[in-house]
Amino acid sequence: MTDASRLILVDGSSYLFRAFHALPPLTNSKGMNTGAAKGVIGMLKRLQADNPADQLVVIFDAKGPTFRNDIYSEYKANRPPMPEELREQIEPIHNVIRAMGLPLISISGVEADDVIGTLSVMAAAQRRHVLISTGDKDMAQLVNDYVTLVNTMTQTVLDRDGVIEKFGVPPELIIDLLALMGDSVDNIPGVAGVGEKTALALLQNLGGVSDIYTNLDRVPELPVRGAKSLGDKLLVSQEMAELSYVLATIKTDCDLELTDADLISSAQDSERLIELYRDLEFKAWLDELLSPGLFAEAAPEAVAVSKPELTTVTITQQSVLDEWISRLKDAPLFAFDTETTSLNYMQAEIVGVSFAVEPGEAAYVPLAHINPGLEGQLNREQVLEQLRPLLESDAIKKVGQHLKYDANVLANHGISLRGIAHDTMLESYVLDAVGSRHDMGSLALKYLGQRVISFEEVAGKGAKQITFDHVPIEQAAEYAAEDADVTLRLHEALMPRLEAEPKLREVYEDLELPLVPVLSKIERNGAYVSVDRLRKQSGEIATRLAELETKACELAGQPFNLASPKQLGEILFEKLELPVIKKTPKGAPSTAEEVLVELANDYELPAVLIEHRGLAKLKSTYTDKLPEMVDAATGRVHTSYHQAVTATGRLSSSDPNLQNIPVRTEEGRRIRQAFIAPMGRKIVAADYSQIELRIMAHLSSDAGLLHAFAHELDVHSATAAEVFDVALEAVNNDQRRKAKAINFGLIYGMSAFGLAKQIGVSRSEAQQYIDRYFARYPGVADYMDATRALAHEQGYVETLLGRRLYLPEINARNKQRQLAAERTAINAPMQGTAADIIKLAMIEVDRWLTDSALDAKMIMQVHDELVFEVADEACDALCAEVTARMANVIELKVPLLTEVGVGANWDEAH
Repeated sequence: MTDASRLILVDGSSYLFRAFHALPPLTNSKGMNTGAAKGVIGMLKRLQADNPADQLVVIFDAKGPTFRNDIYSEYKANRPPMPEELREQIEPIHNVIRAMGLPLISISGVEADDVIGTLSVMAAAQRRHVLISTGDKDMAQLVNDYVTLVNTMTQTVLDRDGVIEKFGVPPELIIDLLALMGDSVDNIPGVAGVGEKTALALLQNLGGVSDIYTNLDRVPELPVRGAKSLGDKLLVSQEMAELSYVLATIKTDCDLELTDADLISSAQDSERLIELYRDLEFKAWLDELLSPGLFAEAAPEAVAVSKPELTTVTITQQSVLDEWISRLKDAPLFAFDTETTSLNYMQAEIVGVSFAVEPGEAAYVPLAHINPGLEGQLNREQVLEQLRPLLESDAIKKVGQHLKYDANVLANHGISLRGIAHDTMLESYVLDAVGSRHDMGSLALKYLGQRVISFEEVAGKGAKQITFDHVPIEQAAEYAAEDADVTLRLHEALMPRLEAEPKLREVYEDLELPLVPVLSKIERNGAYVSVDRLRKQSGEIATRLAELETKACELAGQPFNLASPKQLGEILFEKLELPVIKKTPKGAPSTAEEVLVELANDYELPAVLIEHRGLAKLKSTYTDKLPEMVDAATGRVHTSYHQAVTATGRLSSSDPNLQNIPVRTEEGRRIRQAFIAPMGRKIVAADYSQIELRIMAHLSSDAGLLHAFAHELDVHSATAAEVFDVALEAVNNDQRRKAKAINFGLIYGMSAFGLAKQIGVSRSEAQQYIDRYFARYPGVADYMDATRALAHEQGYVETLLGRRLYLPEINARNKQRQLAAERTAINAPMQGTAADIIKLAMIEVDRWLTDSALDAKMIMQVHDELVFEVADEACDALCAEVTARMANVIELKVPLLTEVGVGANWDEAH
C-alpha cells in the first residue's frame, strides 16, 4: 500500500442488494435475470468515470459463517434466503468486474465489512486517503481524517461532519448507536425498547455505551419519551447492549494475507467484456466497446435524487409584495413557512416568511436580517400587519410543515394563524406513523426523490452555527423558498394517498388537523410552577442522596462510585460475595436493575442502591431542571407536544417532558405539588378511568367485561372473583392486586413469566391464572387470536377510529421479534384508541371553552388526563361540563367514566 493515489473500497455486497431491490426486474432473451448485474456494473462504471485517477477495489462477502455467528447464533438470522433471481447473477457480476480489470476480494470466514475496515486502517496508517463506496450505515464508524464514505445511489459524500449531520453522532459513536438501537438487517438485538431517537438522545447527552451505563442516574432527565423507565430498560438489556456492541464493531485487524499486487488494477479484458455483455445483452455497453468514443455515457444510477427547477423571488419591494399578496388571496391553497431566531417557540422572532402558490415558484420576504445588504428589506411590523388578514382568515387556506410551530411564533407577533387546511408532517404521520421520520428532509427524499438544503448548510454547525437573522439574504431566500415549494409538492404527493384511504383521511381531518390550534393554545398557556418548592425539594433530595451514599459505602466497607457498574460489580460479587444472578455477554456478573431488585430481597446494599438511583433520577430530571425551564416573561413552563412521534398516536412532550412525572411515589407527588394555581384560581384534573380496559371490553365484546363495566363493578375485583373463583364481596386486597396485574398485563402482552415476577408467584401458577382468565373471559381470548391473525395477514392493526398501526416485524423470521410485534398488535388498538379519544376530548373541550368564554384554560395533557387552570368562581361549571363532554365524545359498548379532581396544585387535583 505505497501508492499515493486514493484507494476506493467498493462494498460489492451492498451494491448487489441495493441494485437488486432498486431496479425493476430485467431479463435477457434467454430468460436470465440481469437487473442486479446492470445496476452493479453501472454504478462501478460511474465510480470509475468520476474518479479516473483512483484505485478501485471491490469486496464481496464470501459464503459461510463468520466469527459473529459463533458468538451470536441469531446474527443475520432474520435475513431471508437469497432469491434465486439474484443468486444466478452473482457469477456474471464477478466475471464482469474481473474483466474490467478491477481487483475483486472475497475471503472465506471474513465479512466484506471487516475486509474493508482492515484495508482502510492499513491505508490510513500510511496516510493514504480512502473512499468507501457503500450504502451500509455500519461503515460510518470507519470515517476519520483519511476515510470518507460515498453513497453512489445519492451521490452524497460523508466525512466526519457529514456523519454527524446524517446520523446525529460522530463516527466514534456509530458502534454505540447500533449497539443501543440494534440493526434489523443484521439482526443485532440492541436494547429492547430503544429506537433511533432514544439512542441518539442517550449518546448526544451522555456519551458512548460505557458512559451511559456509568451515568444511568442521568437518563431520566433526557428529552425523550419514556425516560423515566429507560434506565431500567438499559440495565435489563446491558448484556444485549454489550453483545450488540461486539457484533456491530467492524474488525480492522484481520489477517487478510493480501499483497500489494492484489489491490492493483490490471488491464481491461475487452474481448472478455464483449463476450459477457453479449450474453447479458447489455447493448449500450457492448456498442461502447465495439465503437470507442461513440457511447461515452455510463449507465444511469439505480436511484436518482432529483433537484427540480425552482424560481426564487426575493421580495424587498412593496410593489412585489402587493402582487404576491394578491396571488395568495386568489389561490385555492398556498404553502407558508416562517424563518425565525430560535427553536424555542416562546422566544422565537420572525426573520422572514416564504410562500408558494404553484410548484416551481416560491417567494421569500426577508424581514429582520442583521445585514440585509444593498437592497435592504421591508419593515417587519408593516409586512406582518399587511399579511394579518390572510393569515387570520379561515377562508384563505394554508398548508405547512409542522404549522403548530409557525402558529406559536406568529402569536409572538400578535397574529392568530387560522385557515390551517393541511400539514404535510401530519399527512405523512397518519399515512404511516412508523414508515419514516416526518421531518421535511426525510419526506422530500421519500416522496419526491429530492434532497433539500439543510439548516446547517446555510447556518453552519456546532459552536459556529449562527442564528437565521445572520444568514445572508441570498442564501436565506434559497433555503426558505425551497421549504415552501417542497411543502406544496409534498402535499400534492401525500394528499392523494390519504384520499385513497377514507378512514385515514378522517383521522387526519377530524383528529390531527383540528388538534393543531388546540395544542398551540395549551403550549402557550403553560403551567405555573413554584420554583421555591422545587428548589427546596431538590435540596432535601441532595441531603438524602448523600446519606444513602454514605450508608452504601459503609455497607460496602469502602468508598466507591455508586454509578459505576464495574466498581459496583467488584463490591457486590467479589468483596461481599453476593450470589451472581445473571452475567453479561463477556461473562462478568450483571449489575442490571432487575438483578439489584432481586438481591434487595435479601441484602441491604442493593436496596440502598435502588433508592439512590431513583432519587438521583428524580433530582436531575425534575427538581433541578424544571426551575431552569421557567420562561422569564410568563413565569411558566411551556412544554412542546409532539403529534408525529409515537406509533400509536399518543402525544409525547419535551422541554419539559410532562408525561413522565412520577405519580406513585411520595417524591413524585411532591413534584406535582409544585404545579400550582395562581391566587384566585384552582387546578382541575380530569382523567379517564381504566380507559384501555373499557376499550378492550368494547373491542372484544366479552360478556363478562361488558357486564362488569355496565354495572359499575370494580373491574379488578370482578376479575379476581372470576379468576380465583370466589364471591365478589369475598375478594381480598391481595387477590384484587393480582387481578389488576392480570388485567393490565394481558393488555400489554405480558407472559406467564412476566406476570409471575410481578405478583410473586411461580410461573406455573401465573399460567394457571392466565388460563383461568381466558376461560372466564373467552371474548378477550377470541379478540386477541383474531387480532394476531389479522396482523399477520395485512401487516397492520387499526384503532376504533381507523388509525393504522403498521407492524414491520409481524412476519419477521426472528421469533422473538415476531412475538414482540404480536404483543404490539394486541395493545396498539387499545392504546391508540385511547389516544384518539383523548384527542377528541381536547378538541371538544377547547371548542366549548372558546364558545363559553369561561375563565378557564387547558394547561396540560398527560396520558389520559386533561389539566385545567380555572377561576374559583368558574370551577363548578368547568367540572360539570368537562365531565360530561369527555364522557360523551365517543359511544362505546360500555360507559366512559371521567374522574375530576380540584385542588390548589396538580397533586391535590389528581
